Amino acid sequence: MPNRLPLCAAAIFMLGFAGAPAHAAQTMLKVTAPAPGATGLWDSPELLGDMGGLRPALARHGIHFTLLDTENLLGNVAGGVKQGATLQGLTTATLRVNTAKAFGLPGGLFNVSALQIHGRSLSPYYLDSLQTASGTEAQDATRLWELWYDQSFDGGAFDIRLGQQSVDQEFIVSKYSGLFVNTMAGWPLLPSVDLYAGGPAYPLSSLGVRLRARLASNLTLLAGVFDDNPPGRGFANDPQSMDAGGVRFNLNTGALFMAEMQYKTRMVAGLPGTYKLGFWYDTAYFPDQAYDNHGLSLANPASDGKAARHKGNYSLYGVVDQTLWQTGNARSLNGFMRIMGAPGAQNLVSLSFNSGFTLTDPLPGRRNDVAGIDLGIGQVSGQAAAFGRATSFYTGNIAPARGTETLLEFTYQAQVTPWLQFQPDVQFIFNPGGGLLNPENSTQPLKNEIVFGLRSNIVF
Repeated sequence: MPNRLPLCAAAIFMLGFAGAPAHAAQTMLKVTAPAPGATGLWDSPELLGDMGGLRPALARHGIHFTLLDTENLLGNVAGGVKQGATLQGLTTATLRVNTAKAFGLPGGLFNVSALQIHGRSLSPYYLDSLQTASGTEAQDATRLWELWYDQSFDGGAFDIRLGQQSVDQEFIVSKYSGLFVNTMAGWPLLPSVDLYAGGPAYPLSSLGVRLRARLASNLTLLAGVFDDNPPGRGFANDPQSMDAGGVRFNLNTGALFMAEMQYKTRMVAGLPGTYKLGFWYDTAYFPDQAYDNHGLSLANPASDGKAARHKGNYSLYGVVDQTLWQTGNARSLNGFMRIMGAPGAQNLVSLSFNSGFTLTDPLPGRRNDVAGIDLGIGQVSGQAAAFGRATSFYTGNIAPARGTETLLEFTYQAQVTPWLQFQPDVQFIFNPGGGLLNPENSTQPLKNEIVFGLRSNIVF
C-alpha cells in the first residue's frame, strides 16, 4: 500500500487548497455524461476536467474529490422589510474514500466535507419571512461540515454511519423538491424553526450514529440518534458564531432521535414512486410560546419573562415522490408532497407543507433542463398566535394575529454545459412571517413579497 499514500496526501492537499467548500443539498444538480469520444472543455462533466490525469488516478484508488460552487443573485422587488438585492453563495468541497480500493477494507466509505459561505443573505434584511429565499443562506464562514465513516454489511443490505453528520442529507428528503431555490424545499420549515439552531442541518452538523436496513427490495428503514444542538447553547442563541469552524463536536445537550420508513412502488400507472413516513423526537427542554412558569402570559407586565419549559419535542411527517407521466428516455412529469406537524405549545410553527411538480426535458432540444413549480405553507402555532394577541391586549397596540405564510415558486434550471447550470427563479410570498409586523414600521404588517433571482451551479 505505500504507493497509495502519495495519492491520499494529494487528495487531502486538494481539499485544503480548495478552501471553499459548500452545500448542495438544496440544489438538484445533475452531472451529465459527456458525449462518446468528447474530451473538450464544453463536454467535460467538470470545469477542470481530469486535472492533468490526477482525478482518474485518484479514482483508481477509490479517492473522489468534488468541488461545487453555487451563487445566488436575489432581489426583493415588492413588499417585505424593504426592496433591494444581494449576492450570496456557497462552495462545497467533498472528499470521499472507498476503503475497499484504497485500503482493502470492503464496504467502507469515508467522507469529509467543508463549506465556504460568502455574501449577504436576502431574507433577514429584506424579507423577514419564515420560508427563507435561498437554501444556501447562512452567515459568512469557512467551516467543517461532515466527517463520518460508513460501513456496509451483507452486500449492502445493512450499513451503519458514525461521525459528524448533517441529517438533511438523508432524512425528510424529497427527490424532486431539491430543484427549488427556496430553503424550505430542502430542509423543511418546521424543524428549521422549532429545533435548537434549526437542528443538525446545513450549515451545521452533529455527532451521531445512523443505521440503514434494506428490509426488502422496496422497503428501507432509516434510523439514527444525534446530538440535537450543534452549537450547544440556549434555544435562541446564534447558532453559527457559537461554533464558527464547525469543530465543536458537542455531546452535552439533548438527543435527537429520527426514524423513517421508505417504500418504493410502481402502483401509479406502473411509474416509479417513493413514499416515506417518519418522525423525530428531541429529549431537550423547549420554551413555551405564550406562557411563563407561573401560567401568566409572557406579554403580561406582571410576568417574570421566563417562558415555561416543556420536556421533549416531536414531529410526524410524510413525504411522497411520484412520477406522474413519462415518455421516451428524458421527458417526465413528477410530483412531490411533504407535510409535517408538531405540538403548538413549545413550537413557533405547528405545520409545514410543500408540494409541487417538476418537468424534465421541458423544451425541444433541452433534455437536461428541468422546470418546476412549488407551493409552500407554514402555519404559526396557536400558542404563538395567542402571545401576539396578548401583546396587543397589554400594550394597546393593535397587531395582526399571526397565522399562515404561503410561498409560490417558479423555477427553470438550464443545463448550459455538463458542469454549468443557470437557474432563473421567481418567488411570491403571501402574508410574510404569518402576519409579522414590519420591523421598520411597527404599525404595519409586512406586505406580500416578490423575489426574482438567478442561481448558478459550477462543478469544478
